[in-house]
Amino acid sequence: VQLQASGGGLVQAGGSLRLSCAASGRSISDYTWAWFHQAPGKDREYVARIKRSGFRTDYADSVKGRFTVPRDRANNTVYLEMNSLRPEDTGVYFCAAHRSGLGSDKADVYDYWGQGTLVTVSS
Repeated sequence: VQLQASGGGLVQAGGSLRLSCAASGRSISDYTWAWFHQAPGKDREYVARIKRSGFRTDYADSVKGRFTVPRDRANNTVYLEMNSLRPEDTGVYFCAAHRSGLGSDKADVYDYWGQGTLVTVSS
């Protein structure tokens, strides 16, 4: 499966963005999907995931209540909807796919990665 991430940009604190991760080659239903965030000068950190069933999601404490991770099977795309953005949300966001039904919050278990999309939140 190939992943194409998009949707990043510049937004003011308190604003919203929707990132997209378009998959090609396989159905998104075959994978658990996750988003990771890499702030400048820091390691990649887990943000959220939607499990292969499509019914269960999981979020890092820092984004609970602000971010959601829906998927659209018709468009074979997974999204990261980000609300109430904060300056500390700035960084590159990566989507990733794993063939298990549960996935993980650990980046090294994911088999496939998108190229990343930059989000900048100004204060």
